[in-house]
Amino acid sequence: MKLFRCILMAAALLSTQAIAQTVDAPLAPKDSAVDMSLAELTAAAQHLKDAGISTKRMLEGGIFSINVRHIQGAETALQHGRISEVWVIQEGSGIVATGGELVDKEAGSSAGEFRGSAIRGGNERLIQAGDVVFVPPGVPHGIKQTDSIVYLNIRFELRDED
Repeated sequence: MKLFRCILMAAALLSTQAIAQTVDAPLAPKDSAVDMSLAELTAAAQHLKDAGISTKRMLEGGIFSINVRHIQGAETALQHGRISEVWVIQEGSGIVATGGELVDKEAGSSAGEFRGSAIRGGNERLIQAGDVVFVPPGVPHGIKQTDSIVYLNIRFELRDED
């Protein structure tokens, strides 16, 4: 029972940290463009490394967001119901796994979202600075292993068909 409470407390703290990384993001304007300089993106990546956190939301648009991510080691395998992601690898390299099925699949933080301990039967490959990865809704994905990788993560929610 004690172990279960510790696990729940750790999960709560981690989810609070994840929320804190995205709550202060500027809202995307509806009447003008937004520029992000390489210096801003580099500073965001350095902040993530220094603080030991994985995500900084740079712009919040409701059905889309632009994030800088820094991963060391591995991350939880995920599967989104309505979200597509585009990753633009800025620095470092790692092994990404996509496709297949989630191992130990459990519900995520919202409807249609899932997480798992790994991906079984997917496609594993090396990604590195300069590469672009597109992940459509429903495709399991995650960084399986890296010493350090920084990427721009652009997320779009699936739109209902017209």
